[in-house]
Amino acid sequence: MRIVSLLPAATDLVAELGLAGQLVGRTHECDWPPGIADVPVVTGSGIGADMSSREISAAVGGAHSGSALYALDAARLAELQPDVVLTQDLCEVCAVSYRRVSEAVRVMDAGPRVLSLEPRTLAGVLDCLLLLGDVLGVPEVARAKRRELQERLDAVRAATAHRDRPRVAAIEWLDPVWPAGHWVPEQIAAAGGEPLLAGAGEHTRAIDWAEVTAARPDVLLLLPCGLPPERTEAELGVLTGRPGWADLPAVRTGRVWILDGPAYFNRPGPRVVRGAEILAHVLHGVGDIDAGEARQASRTSISGGVRNV
Repeated sequence: MRIVSLLPAATDLVAELGLAGQLVGRTHECDWPPGIADVPVVTGSGIGADMSSREISAAVGGAHSGSALYALDAARLAELQPDVVLTQDLCEVCAVSYRRVSEAVRVMDAGPRVLSLEPRTLAGVLDCLLLLGDVLGVPEVARAKRRELQERLDAVRAATAHRDRPRVAAIEWLDPVWPAGHWVPEQIAAAGGEPLLAGAGEHTRAIDWAEVTAARPDVLLLLPCGLPPERTEAELGVLTGRPGWADLPAVRTGRVWILDGPAYFNRPGPRVVRGAEILAHVLHGVGDIDAGEARQASRTSISGGVRNV
């Protein structure tokens, strides 16, 4: 089976099924599992590495309407002769859309199967394993993997079930402020928190900063989509200079956390389960994490600053 993944989460799912060796094409953003860099790239992006969060938001239109920012090398895709192409139609800012992929494969001599993965909840993410397992010929492996991941989620819920539930705001973009929706509220709830600003499965929108201050979160999670923790920390000034920042309970108690969004929260792949485990530690000290997964923002970095405009 020759597989092209046009979605980083799909690449994660294929790897979880033990089929990473069958990947013949990937996106420029696929960075997992180790060794994926050897797989040919068939996409590119118009987003510059030196662009600020505000500039990136402006470039994509500010409302999840930026599919044109992603280039698909249709000729390279045809050369790879895939049997299956994995994509999505949930968020055009996150990856090449199903429509554009379908148009590209329509002119190929032997059209591959195009499969769109669009989970919005934790259960939906895990069910993608079953769907892929059937399509890729490993249904038993898929069932076993799904069961294992579900057991880990259940263990997180059990470990945090009888603890106080802090009020938690998760931010997936800093400027403008965009709350994390879809499966992230479920990750928070599973880890023993009360999610604010978005509900399970919700496709969110940019919000006014006043909504954050009104919510008065006990814990603030910063997990910008596509940005590594180091980049998030470097851009904290876009939050710390906002009115009411210093009065947030999370800021006053130092419970502002910077997390690896792309690895554990932004992408609907199997590592969202690890994301719930990480949050159990963040919220309640359950289990172990390393600094690359999540770390508390330093008192110095959250003490205030000049807002970038």
